[in-house]
Amino acid sequence: MDFTPLVRGLFEGRAERTERWATQGEEVQERVLRSLLRRAGMTWIGFRHDFNSIARSGDAAGRFTRDVPPVEYEDIRPTVMRMVRGEKSLLWPGVCRDYAQSSGTSGGKSKFIPITGDSLYRTHYPGAAYTVALYLHSNPASRMFCGKGFILGGSFANELGLTDPRVHVGDLSATMIRRCPPMANLVRIPCKRIALMEDWSVKLPLLVNKSMKTNITNLSGVPSWFLAVIKRILEERHTDNIHNVWPNLEVFFHGGISFEPYRQIYRSITDPERMHFVENYNASEGFFATQDLPDSNSMLLILDNDIYYEFIPQGKTPDDATGIAGVETGGVYELMITSSNGLWRYRMGDTVRIESTDPVRISIVGRTKCYINAFGEELMEDNAEKGLAAACVRNDCSVSDYTVAPVFADRGHRGRHQWIVEWDRAPQDLQAFAGDLDAALRSINSDYDAKRGGGYFLDAPEIVSVPKGTFQLWLQSVGTRKLGGQRKVPRLSNDRGIADRILEMVR
Repeated sequence: MDFTPLVRGLFEGRAERTERWATQGEEVQERVLRSLLRRAGMTWIGFRHDFNSIARSGDAAGRFTRDVPPVEYEDIRPTVMRMVRGEKSLLWPGVCRDYAQSSGTSGGKSKFIPITGDSLYRTHYPGAAYTVALYLHSNPASRMFCGKGFILGGSFANELGLTDPRVHVGDLSATMIRRCPPMANLVRIPCKRIALMEDWSVKLPLLVNKSMKTNITNLSGVPSWFLAVIKRILEERHTDNIHNVWPNLEVFFHGGISFEPYRQIYRSITDPERMHFVENYNASEGFFATQDLPDSNSMLLILDNDIYYEFIPQGKTPDDATGIAGVETGGVYELMITSSNGLWRYRMGDTVRIESTDPVRISIVGRTKCYINAFGEELMEDNAEKGLAAACVRNDCSVSDYTVAPVFADRGHRGRHQWIVEWDRAPQDLQAFAGDLDAALRSINSDYDAKRGGGYFLDAPEIVSVPKGTFQLWLQSVGTRKLGGQRKVPRLSNDRGIADRILEMVR
């Protein structure tokens, strides 16, 4: 039975709400900020910065910017660890018992992001609801609820050696699955018991077996990890197209990492006439944006889900930060957020490009600390993703994982970029691939093109292929012992620390 017409009616109001953001976005954001300040007024940080007074003032945004300093994770780590140990009302009211373990900082330590009840039910779940609402709005013929969704999540860990069984630390997706509303369990697989398994040698066969027997209409998860599951299913069914297994599959809601390196392989194993791909910008820190236009890769910034946004212009300091009213189309900004998980003027480390301002739509450029500028080339993560995708199309190949590091000049050579690549399907000619990658990067990035021009400063890129499973082994070596964790492979580095470690592993 198809429940989509009924469900569509439940989501129509949410989709219509987004239409007002084009003209009322600034007012919506101000209401969010005042609400956050009032609710946290009696916390340790609220007393410290007099949140109640800021919330009551005529210029809450201005006072907030002046009176509350911007922070990075290392600035709040001691306070978060006090919260983990049970202290209440420090960064947000009450006791927080859920923490999302996320990628390590430059010092290699994991981050533990508080997941409060408010952040779950006012940010993460509503973000997912907006995604579904906007998808249904854009696709009147959808039959998404004639079957079930396949949600692929992570698991919990005990890296901190916790003794309190009430405190949970692990992947954000694990917390969302554990605490998801009962009604949601009726329209998704797998069950919580399987979904939260840590041992993937046991979990993967169960996922494959269960999903092959289910009418799957939609997928939600990280592209790289879902690909491992789908490839196993295709092998089991002796087919090369997932629609031969799930004929009603129509959409993949993906996020966590860039989809560009995986776009071609997903197109090759699905029916393009039936399949939609919807990108989300969600992280441990919040659910920020979702793709709302089928013919555009930009994402609509979600304005009323308990997150107040500030934008730091590229190359500037937090003193130059602006709210959504001050951003310009085409501008690149570092994202800074304030939210109900207790993050106050928190520098995400992500850079975004403003694709439109009415309403605000963004695309992810990369990480502020994830770029290469060893030779003045200023190669950003989105440049690398787009260049790699273009080269893969020209060479009929696909990438499973990769990282890039500089090789510095010596007597015999100029400097170059070394691309360490784990292939899902390798190109026939690595030299041709390298040439196409180089050409794509030169067309995308004028600084890179200038450094490559005439071969005076920068040689052509070098491609180093590594065996399948290499990057998973590296992730395990830095503390991630399970498939599907929140740690991610850094794509671009200005030094050779990561690259040399990976190459040592395959020698």
